[in-house]
Amino acid sequence: MKSSINAKIYVAIAALIIWFSICLQFSVSLKLADYNYTNTIKEFFSYFTVTTNIIVAVCFTTLWLFRKSVLGNFFAKPTTLTAITVYIVVVGLIYNITLRGLASPVGWARLADELLHVVSPLIFLFFWIFFVKKSTLQYRQAITWLAYPLLYVVFTVVRGYLINKYPYPFIDVVQLGYPKAILNAIVILFIFWLLSLLFIFIGKKTVKA
Repeated sequence: MKSSINAKIYVAIAALIIWFSICLQFSVSLKLADYNYTNTIKEFFSYFTVTTNIIVAVCFTTLWLFRKSVLGNFFAKPTTLTAITVYIVVVGLIYNITLRGLASPVGWARLADELLHVVSPLIFLFFWIFFVKKSTLQYRQAITWLAYPLLYVVFTVVRGYLINKYPYPFIDVVQLGYPKAILNAIVILFIFWLLSLLFIFIGKKTVKA
């Protein structure tokens, strides 16, 4: 990560915005669950949107307050920042292309929805464009970046098998059956990989320019 006053201000403001978004969504979810904290927590952390936004928030917070720590050095790496960029951009793309319109949230719920699925991806994408050094990115890193989405898919399938409930319709085994749901998961992982290659390509072209 490029070290500058502008970068420090950006990550500080970004951290506050993302944490507010997460807390707002939790508050909305809690109200919908009639303030059942146990059920809310179980459901809340089953969504890739939530876990990825938490990663984003932790990343920004660490770069803001604990930059010289071991975790700070990890999050400052171009490969880590680019991987997170891919994850959160996929959150925005999948929601706005395939999931938007399936529900019609209003009020605070609508605000939380837009913050997590639109504002957060844009904030991190702009951060990657303007503040991340990209000269060390390598195409082989795209494979290792699949670890997180792959673990999420495995977790979701196992959790769904145990409780017969899935967070997203495109991986809902109950409605689709295992063949279709697994095929959808493979397609999504392929999208992660392609997008990773695209970001690496853009990064290398930016450096050369």
